[in-house]
Amino acid sequence: MAETTTIRISRDTHAQVTRLAAERHETIDETVSKAIRALRQDAMARDLAATLTEHETAWLDADAG
Repeated sequence: MAETTTIRISRDTHAQVTRLAAERHETIDETVSKAIRALRQDAMARDLAATLTEHETAWLDADAG
């Protein structure tokens, strides 16, 4: 296992992540890592779904050659 550290979370959050990890047959570390990845993916999806600015549209429509 990699080096570890301690983070402070509420007892309620700890209980929720412990329960979720058990349901998924994972360690808490695996569950938290997957949650972080999902949050990053969600942020990327929101960025990709955002309306393009005029500058971005012009750049995409520019003649490449």
